[in-house]
Amino acid sequence: MAYRCSICGKGANAAHNVSHSNRKSRKWQRPNLQNVRAVVDGRTQKVRACTRCIRTGKVTKAA
Repeated sequence: MAYRCSICGKGANAAHNVSHSNRKSRKWQRPNLQNVRAVVDGRTQKVRACTRCIRTGKVTKAA
């Protein structure tokens, strides 16, 4: 399973660690994903959603 939000599709982003001497090494910036019990198509499912989707109300949490 890919490290990706199941609501908006946000995934990992490639970037650089930059040292004081300006040497660059590869790093990954990953979204803050949470496992949430949500209502999808009228049924309760466990989904992996980023905190932005949870905060803005794109995910309706199951009771």
